[in-house]
Amino acid sequence: MEQSALRGVLQPNPDTAMTDFQPFEIIPGDPRQTMVLLADHAMNRLPAEYGDLGLPASAFDRHIAYDIGVEQLTRRLAHRLGMPAVLSCFSRLLIDPNRGEDDPTLIMKLSDGAVIPANHPLGDAERQHRLDAFHRPYHAAVAATIEDSTRTTGRAPVVISIHSFTPIWKGAARPWHAAVLWDKDPRAVAPFLDALRADPALVVGDNEPYEGALEGDTIYRHGTSAGRAHALLEIRQDLIGDDAGIEAWVDRLAPILEGINALADLHEVRHYGSLVD
Repeated sequence: MEQSALRGVLQPNPDTAMTDFQPFEIIPGDPRQTMVLLADHAMNRLPAEYGDLGLPASAFDRHIAYDIGVEQLTRRLAHRLGMPAVLSCFSRLLIDPNRGEDDPTLIMKLSDGAVIPANHPLGDAERQHRLDAFHRPYHAAVAATIEDSTRTTGRAPVVISIHSFTPIWKGAARPWHAAVLWDKDPRAVAPFLDALRADPALVVGDNEPYEGALEGDTIYRHGTSAGRAHALLEIRQDLIGDDAGIEAWVDRLAPILEGINALADLHEVRHYGSLVD
């Protein structure tokens, strides 16, 4: 990837320069690649000035802080396939990059039973600071990476966002091993679901355990509203909670992603509208 395309994005943010905390990481890929991987909740880190947000250390080992297993899964897929990837480097407890700026869950005050003391009350100035220092730079990096791919290849890249979900929610076991979330554009979703369901060992969800139509989230912003083919992959966290599980899913996903990326009609800009209208 040409660094010149990202020069403006990669300059130190004046809001974060004092701590040298960068809100995103870009893994460069082969410039001929036409798929971009995203990991919105890759890490559980916080800038030093935020301390622990008033939470015990154990909170940062939970799903409320990040998507378990996703950082290494995304890194290994990017390296295996030569695809560019953008990873968020801050905990979703600080601000959630997979939410629109007006979403009431953008900065959570309560998450799965955990009260986040530093998030309540939260003044307008602090909310704006977190948007300017973390949320917006991450999305600017995603946009620049996608634009760089488009300019280099002359085709719209497929955008794949990688997440993980808890095996149990509110006492109920979740049966899915993986799922694909989406809004209205089925181009990348249909082959993704077909490929996963071809494995008889997997229970695969379609818009489970969450609904994929969420206005303002990452896929809506960089996929649906831009007319780019896209999908959000969810994997159950107990399946990628260790090195062996991650490697097994890299082996499973790499040929699937290559197959999706080879479909010519996925690299055209098409506007399907949105289910969240």
